[in-house]
Amino acid sequence: MTDVLNQLFIGGAWVDAADGATMPVDDPATGEILCHVADAGPKDAKLAEEAAVQAQQDWARTAPRTRSEILRRAYELILERTDELAHLMTSEMGKPLAEARGEVAYAAEFFRWFSEEAVRIDGGCGTLPDGRNRMLLSRRPVGPCLLITPWNFPLAMGTRKIGPAIAAGCTMILKPAPQTPLSSLALAGILKEAGLPDGVLNVVTTSRAGEVCEPLLRGGRIRKLSFTGSTGVGRILLAQCADTVVRTSMELGGNAPFIVFDDADLDVAVDGAMVAKMRNMGEACTAANRFFVHRSVADEFGRRLAERMRALVVGPGTRDGVDVGPLIDRTGRGKVEELVADAVERGARVLVGGRTPEGPGCFYPPTVLTDVSPESRLMDTEIFGPVAAILTFDDEDEVLRRANDTPWGLVGYVFTQGLDRGLRVSEGLEVGMVGLNTGLVSNPAAPFGGVKQSGLGREGGQVGIDEFLEYQYVAVPVR
Repeated sequence: MTDVLNQLFIGGAWVDAADGATMPVDDPATGEILCHVADAGPKDAKLAEEAAVQAQQDWARTAPRTRSEILRRAYELILERTDELAHLMTSEMGKPLAEARGEVAYAAEFFRWFSEEAVRIDGGCGTLPDGRNRMLLSRRPVGPCLLITPWNFPLAMGTRKIGPAIAAGCTMILKPAPQTPLSSLALAGILKEAGLPDGVLNVVTTSRAGEVCEPLLRGGRIRKLSFTGSTGVGRILLAQCADTVVRTSMELGGNAPFIVFDDADLDVAVDGAMVAKMRNMGEACTAANRFFVHRSVADEFGRRLAERMRALVVGPGTRDGVDVGPLIDRTGRGKVEELVADAVERGARVLVGGRTPEGPGCFYPPTVLTDVSPESRLMDTEIFGPVAAILTFDDEDEVLRRANDTPWGLVGYVFTQGLDRGLRVSEGLEVGMVGLNTGLVSNPAAPFGGVKQSGLGREGGQVGIDEFLEYQYVAVPVR
């Protein structure tokens, strides 16, 4: 892979790390090194910060229509390069090409959505209740932002954060996950081609996240952090933001319940389960983690789900006909192996899968477990792999109590043919999003985010741009 962008993007220029350091990017399907990219240190972070701060004032004054047109052009360029971006993503992350192409379309849509929102940033005017003052309300960019993205959706998580920041008039430093820097660097190249001014977006790839991010958050010049990743890392970042009261939005971990009632259409439920569990090989914060199935239909649901999972083809994502690619790395696969082993030791039965294949790469087979003990570690751990763990329940109150018995609250899934029950249970779930008779909730036009320890704020939808804007109120005496 000699034609990929592999330098830092700072102030509109492609540069090596100040100390010359590089880091490898691995192919999870083979374990081989694809290429090396610049490995930024604190000096590079400081240069990126300076570029973002210097560009902020002029960028904030840029006409909303100009910002909108840059995003629209970038949207078009992404779609024009779907195959190129999909192959790049599959190479560094592992997902099958069909899924990678789907992510390219999903990623592009955030730019189209926020290109339309850029010209709809409004304020307000009115007389205050005492009649003495008029109130003028305006919204303005929060300022330079640090955006930290994960490896599981390397292109879409970038556009979901960059899109509203550009639309709002904020400059940025993007720090992508070290496993998947290539998609972010390609995105920076596209935005430069689309006309984004120098310094508005800076991309700092690094294996030294603590050395790079902590000084930025404690330094007082970065005014906004948007982070997607684990709850544990999110807590550390929140503490670092406290010193200078950096505004934060956090999309953290999940432990999604998938509830199947006795009146559910099992064909619909199994279809939903395949999407909610197997999208991105289960490496998604929205992935169904705990399958609560009514006792009367649990055996049939498990049989059908195992049959569907058994039919999936596992292999390198670039190979035709492959449904399930490798997990991101050996650490991720090792975690899945340990969780399955623990469940089996506690009495779970393996309906399909459950054994790591021999050979290179980080592959793990689609797996269905039944008779899972509530004490199993995978009940309170984000699995991040292709493992469906089935438990049974008897009544609505019981399943709601068990579904909510977790510190996380990102998404839940409910399958029932009763509208009243579906809405009642959806409203009873302590989550930010619910899929009612569907296994897919993510959409650029909908607000994405959770409650409890699954995060703060929302991304996407009409409210997504609000995370990057501040209100200013001006009092004008009535004469």
